[in-house]
Amino acid sequence: MLVPACAVGGALLATELGERENVLVLARPVEVGHVLAVQDLRQIALAADVQAGSIAASAAPTVLGQPLAFSLPEGSLVTRSVLGASQVPEQGKSIAAVGLKPGQFPSGLSPGTTVAVLLAPGQGSSPAAVPEAATKSWTAVVVAVSGGQSEPLTVVSLQMSESDGRELSSAPAGQLNLLVIAGGNR
Repeated sequence: MLVPACAVGGALLATELGERENVLVLARPVEVGHVLAVQDLRQIALAADVQAGSIAASAAPTVLGQPLAFSLPEGSLVTRSVLGASQVPEQGKSIAAVGLKPGQFPSGLSPGTTVAVLLAPGQGSSPAAVPEAATKSWTAVVVAVSGGQSEPLTVVSLQMSESDGRELSSAPAGQLNLLVIAGGNR
């Protein structure tokens, strides 16, 4: 009696959960242009109605060796639209590079993170002498982080609107700070 009851319960549970299929997601953050390898992928089970252009895990060999068109965080769904030639920056966007010292950005900063770029007053400036532009901030998405502890500066590449990128590029060196904000990853 217990075995048939479990079978019926299992069937009802499967019906409630819906049909599932294993699809590909990223096992780690990847940068634009990265060529996909086995270690970059993992699979998860998704309901058939939530798959949104996903690639079945059984089709993994068709994506191996293909470059990514965008920088994406770990756990991103792999779809045909994220594969191919670089799509960064997209129309109307720009990528600005900023050189930052430790303490000017949060540790663990990775591609896909949304940040506020804050222009700090220069050294020796009194609050009354700080021009209005010194309180300027921009919103951006991190597309790459290079450098590290053995280098004096870490270069962070930021995607933002073209006009904001032009303005940020003229900001004084050493006066920028990054703040991770809500929306964290794309």
